[in-house]
Amino acid sequence: MDRYRVKPGMRVDLSAWDTKDRSAFDGDKSAGKEAAKDSNRRLEALQELLYAESKQRVLVVLQAMDTGGKDGVIRHVFEGVNPQGVNVAGFKVPSKVELAHDYLWRVHQKTPGKGEIAIFNRSHYEDVLVVRVHNLVPDAVWSRRYDHINAFERMLADEGTVILKFFLHISKEEQRERLQARLDEPDKRWKFSLGDLDERKLWDDYIAVYEDVLSKTSTEWAPWYVVPADRKWYRNLVIGTVLTEVLEGLDMQRPEFEGDPGSIVVA
Repeated sequence: MDRYRVKPGMRVDLSAWDTKDRSAFDGDKSAGKEAAKDSNRRLEALQELLYAESKQRVLVVLQAMDTGGKDGVIRHVFEGVNPQGVNVAGFKVPSKVELAHDYLWRVHQKTPGKGEIAIFNRSHYEDVLVVRVHNLVPDAVWSRRYDHINAFERMLADEGTVILKFFLHISKEEQRERLQARLDEPDKRWKFSLGDLDERKLWDDYIAVYEDVLSKTSTEWAPWYVVPADRKWYRNLVIGTVLTEVLEGLDMQRPEFEGDPGSIVVA
């Protein structure tokens, strides 16, 4: 999956990243879904081991254009994983209390503790994305935040947090189809907002800003992955595979049992 990782210092041009790519998997969609399920089963066992060891932390950051599939990733990639050790945080418009603090204040409170996986459905990157596209803060403010974020993530990594960041890369045509599906299907209509159409008009602006974010904040300690997301099954397979491979590389160990289990009789 290294083909999807943004190397530090690399200048990202998203037009060169195929949203329909499936080059890491030679099988068909059916086989791909089975492979994703296998990855999910591995992740379930690894999460239990992470929780039992209670020494390391994992932060998963999900960013995407509207309809990119963040909710779908959480629902499918983490299906069956014990919710006791997984926390999901969504970062929408800041509250008055949050605005009274620095922009990372609300984020730091949601980072994972030992043995936990935290999933950010949107994240601190909104403060260099939305605020820039909509001109909510001066250029001098958002431009220095790249260094803040890199330093923040470096601190988390130094303290034992494994950070994996995924940009779910969909095409503009795929977004059009997904928005239309929300209108056409009664069960999905609640997801549709007229504001989505306003944001869609800013597609090119968002892509340009995402290219900046990916180029300036993919580091050795907190890499970005550009995930082809037009095919949902492949999106899930890529993210699940990255997660399991990274967790398997943590050399996690189950805690040693204190005492002699053979000498204990449960009455």
